[in-house]
Amino acid sequence: MLKRDRKLFIALLIIVAIAVLFIYIKRPQPISVVVQEVSTGEVLATVTNTRAGTLKACQRARLSPSIGGQIENLPVKEGDRVKAGQLLLEIWNDDLQAQVTLAEYESQRSIALAHEACILADVAKREAHRLRTLRKKEMVSEESVDKAESEAQAKLAACAAANASIKASRSRIDVAQTALARTRLTAPFPGRIAEVNGELGEFLTPSPIGVATLPAIDLIDYTCLYVSAPIDEVDAPLIRPKMAARISLDAFAGKTFDGTVRRVAAYVLDLEKQSRTVEIEVEFNNVDHTDNMLPGYSADAQVILDSRDNVLRIPTAALFEGNKVLILNDDGLLVQRKIKIGISNWSYTEVTDGLDAGEKLVISIERKGVEEGARAVIENAHD
Repeated sequence: MLKRDRKLFIALLIIVAIAVLFIYIKRPQPISVVVQEVSTGEVLATVTNTRAGTLKACQRARLSPSIGGQIENLPVKEGDRVKAGQLLLEIWNDDLQAQVTLAEYESQRSIALAHEACILADVAKREAHRLRTLRKKEMVSEESVDKAESEAQAKLAACAAANASIKASRSRIDVAQTALARTRLTAPFPGRIAEVNGELGEFLTPSPIGVATLPAIDLIDYTCLYVSAPIDEVDAPLIRPKMAARISLDAFAGKTFDGTVRRVAAYVLDLEKQSRTVEIEVEFNNVDHTDNMLPGYSADAQVILDSRDNVLRIPTAALFEGNKVLILNDDGLLVQRKIKIGISNWSYTEVTDGLDAGEKLVISIERKGVEEGARAVIENAHD
């Protein structure tokens, strides 16, 4: 009897062991999660452009002569630095130069003729005065006095006309020089030659009105760059000139540059029916940071609306809908917590209540099985 009871007891133990082993094997495995300790730091309330912005130069001139002709002088090449007023390109203009020379000679002739006419007028005036004096003494006839005075008046009128012709001849010089200037391109500001479209001896043709063509010379001032970026019309009323901003460029990954809003457009762009935007311009606070930058780079501008220093914060990506987060407790269980938040941006959100510094916040919330009550193990802790 005892022997049979003993065998039964052993069989029950085996069955229990098998059941325990089965339960152990089938039990839910801990989920691997990434956590980050809740800490303090800076949180910014920001507005960011809806589409990629563009790095632009404060001064950029796409220059072309207003008349056509053959390129006779091209003293610059791409990459050259030039000063304001420096000659960049000149079209053949010997005929116009000759007209300037002719106008200058004609002006000199007009001056000489005016000088002659005015001397004769002065002589005629003195002669008339002398005859009037003699008439008082009845030494000459009244007729001769009248004739002398009329001649003096005519001479004075000729002098005035000659002086007027001087002004006309000077105006002709201006006209000739203006026509000559149209054959020359000069730098309107100091900068660097970005592009030259033309060679010596080639003919340039002015672009028709309303038809865009390549510029003969593309001049850029690289000393002043700014970012032009589109902001959603909903966010635009929050932005004002002189607000602080941060600039980032794809060409300088991982770097941000301090900037300031310099302009907010006074109208809304409705180029896309479903997305209306307002253009803003952000300038760099430190121009030395733009030394290696090129106009045309894609750029983003993050305008800072508000900032809080040394506040409790969490990554914004760790927030569930309804301002809830998951905390990994000391027992290895995920616990859901509802928190109160302050300002936030795409990176961080301020926590005003519901969390304490040092708690383990789950940031890999997109993983399957990451939910309240699940057992979890830390895959990689982030400070």
